[in-house]
Amino acid sequence: MSRKLVRPRQGRMIAGVCAGLAQRFGRSAGFIRLLFLLSLLLPGTQVVVYLVLWVLMPNEDRYAAARY
Repeated sequence: MSRKLVRPRQGRMIAGVCAGLAQRFGRSAGFIRLLFLLSLLLPGTQVVVYLVLWVLMPNEDRYAAARY
């Protein structure tokens, strides 16, 4: 399991949030995307959470540049 939570440059579909979460928790990006789509059937703030993660999760490039 990767310790960093970043939006990767490879494997993005929209913003890279699902791909970043999949990388972080050792799951496939398709599985995380499916969970997100299924969660949209339930009442809640899923879209707001996605948008907040989009803003808060750094790009992989920016994360790598900040470390060096």
